[in-house]
Amino acid sequence: MKRRNFIWQSLLFVGGCTVATNSSNSTFNKVLDSAPKQLKFAVTDIKGLQDLQRDYGAFRTALEDVLDIKIDFIPVENTIAAAPALQLGQINLVLAGPSEYVILNARAKAIPVVALERPKYYSIVAVRANSGIKSLSQLKGKKIALRAKAGTGGHLYPTKLLMDAGLNPKSDYQSLFLEDKGLEALRKGDVDAWAVSISRYEKMLRKAGLSTTEFPIIATGSNLPSDVFVASSQLAPAFIQQMQQLMLKHQDKLIQAILASPENEKFKGSKMLAATDADYNMIREVYKAIGQGEFIS
Repeated sequence: MKRRNFIWQSLLFVGGCTVATNSSNSTFNKVLDSAPKQLKFAVTDIKGLQDLQRDYGAFRTALEDVLDIKIDFIPVENTIAAAPALQLGQINLVLAGPSEYVILNARAKAIPVVALERPKYYSIVAVRANSGIKSLSQLKGKKIALRAKAGTGGHLYPTKLLMDAGLNPKSDYQSLFLEDKGLEALRKGDVDAWAVSISRYEKMLRKAGLSTTEFPIIATGSNLPSDVFVASSQLAPAFIQQMQQLMLKHQDKLIQAILASPENEKFKGSKMLAATDADYNMIREVYKAIGQGEFIS
């Protein structure tokens, strides 16, 4: 059986085994028995099945080959919807952003498997060049375009930057969640600043034919935690461990498949690492600091 041979060879590689002992045979059978017949895969920031196929179709094919398991796309409306879907077994593998992960971990006991580390993943705040605004403190009483509620690069961390500058998110400025219309709102003067991840800032300027000189950055955050593949707690621990090992071993193939879609250019230069829950404590702290601890409780 193809799966039996493949997983067995992988276990030999990972464990450094050269002789099939009774103990290793027992371990092999345990992992094989625990493997699901299929994985149901979702991406938290992609809603429709057509968009999932467009952006992650090549990745699904590559992951099926790596794991030798059938993978079905299951679109979810948002992160909040993904949590009960994990609990009910409607999905069992999710690619989530950092803030989405802490919600899934808190509400559905989602298990971090593999982190997808981006080389450039931090938040910025930009303004119009002729605005006269040079610092975050000058945004008091102003309107700020954010991307989406609970988004890491376009809400949580920009809010932390503003708080560190002495601004109260509840009273000192007005937040407008405009998805991908933030740049246009800034250009028209409907908002005074635009807070977003650096990759989206560069992408949106390039798409609009605008320059960084016209919309200068006045604040830059530190590197954010990685996006992460999370597994349902209903999957067997032995299988989750084996899946992690195989994804890390074949990461070049998997990342190349992710980059097959132009929509995933933000992952250019990325690498896969074993995910660690503690790496996301910063996100939990920001949730609590802005008074939205209920999202992770």
